[in-house]
Amino acid sequence: MTNRLDYNQLAPGGAKALGGVYAYVMQSGLDATLVELVYLRVSQINNCAYCLDMHTRDLIKKGQKIEKIALVQAWAEAGDLFDARERAALAWAEQVTRVAQTGVPDDAYAAARLVFAERELIDLTIAISLMNAYNRMAISFRNTPKAVGELAR
Repeated sequence: MTNRLDYNQLAPGGAKALGGVYAYVMQSGLDATLVELVYLRVSQINNCAYCLDMHTRDLIKKGQKIEKIALVQAWAEAGDLFDARERAALAWAEQVTRVAQTGVPDDAYAAARLVFAERELIDLTIAISLMNAYNRMAISFRNTPKAVGELAR
């Protein structure tokens, strides 16, 4: 995979704006590990190798066990490995990421609201939207996952 261009260097204002949204999410009060799990799930849905690599590494640094990380894609079948907030966040992430197919139905909203306060759900949706934007940037411009560089050595 060859990087097409470096959007961070060529459009620093846009990259800074996305970074500002990222900073907002990180100070929102949502648990950082929960947000990383959501980022990983969104990146799985979008098949973004760059972000999959990054968020897997970030979760490992946060102390998440590889067994849990490996089951993010199948969280609904993983029993109690994921707590109620994680399951609700991952379900919401799937609905929002697949908005063209799902329309984010009322029952999905109601299920998320059982677990998240209004502000939390807004902040979670901002995080999901941000990761969808980052995935589209990384895929479109062929950001190279760190793992590819490591394996090439």
